[in-house]
Amino acid sequence: MILKNLDKHRELGILMLRVGIGLMFMFHGWPKIFGGAETWFKLGMAMKVLGIGFMPVFWGFMSASTEFLGGLLLAIGLLTRPVAMALVFNMVVAVLLKFNTGAGLGGASQAIEVGIVFLSLVFIGPGKYSVDELYSK
Repeated sequence: MILKNLDKHRELGILMLRVGIGLMFMFHGWPKIFGGAETWFKLGMAMKVLGIGFMPVFWGFMSASTEFLGGLLLAIGLLTRPVAMALVFNMVVAVLLKFNTGAGLGGASQAIEVGIVFLSLVFIGPGKYSVDELYSK
């Protein structure tokens, strides 16, 4: 009975998850997006773990944009599934980089955990308290 009563708050839970993780990724991406070409170059070099060594500034900018703007879009629930998938990709690269640099599971755990959250949002969707839901009707 108690658990059944909690089901009525499912949509609120999805909203809290989206807004919370979205705002934290905006915070996390802020210094990267505004760090400029030097920061983007360093970020973009992570793509070498996928065998992509060209245009590191572009890839770094894309990563920073995905974190900052993706966090914003996630928080408001706009383009939730594609944004969550882009963030999953960002976390996959982060995990591979951590393993490649010898940080192991301990060093990669945060990126793995957040990647699982983003992948879950791909399947769960934005919930009814979202811009996506507002425009799907």
